[in-house]
Amino acid sequence: MYWTLELASWLEDAPWPATKDELIDFAIRSGAPMEVIENLQEMEDEGEAYETIEEIWPDYPTKDDFFFNEDEY
Repeated sequence: MYWTLELASWLEDAPWPATKDELIDFAIRSGAPMEVIENLQEMEDEGEAYETIEEIWPDYPTKDDFFFNEDEY
């Protein structure tokens, strides 16, 4: 299982919180690449809902990771 920014971005609009099965269903319905679906299927299913994408891929960048001043734009 591997995540890239491009693959993980397919889950940005997922209906959080979501279970593994709900995320797989969302990925299929949204036309995500097969790699996204395979990554989701390889995750351990603890039966609990994931609150955010960071729980799936802790390295997912957030707005705090970018160094720009939003007031300038």
